Amino acid sequence: MRKSRLSKCKQARLTQYFVAGTTARTAAALCGLNRKTAAYYFYRLGEIVALELEAKGETLVDGEIEVDESYFGGNRKGRRG
Repeated sequence: MRKSRLSKCKQARLTQYFVAGTTARTAAALCGLNRKTAAYYFYRLGEIVALELEAKGETLVDGEIEVDESYFGGNRKGRRG
């Protein structure tokens, strides 16, 4: 990334953690950064990867996609009528 206030060393470490599949929260703890900073950096890296793949004409998903009716999340609190 061009405009970043992070040092080159921290950028390199965050990139290594991104490639390894580490969560942003864990990477932030290992690098000594705020979790929001690491999450934003991971988000930007993902955007860059997607743009590069799009420029090459490659797609992340190809063919038919089936979606079921799964619900992800916790239970709603309080009474429901």
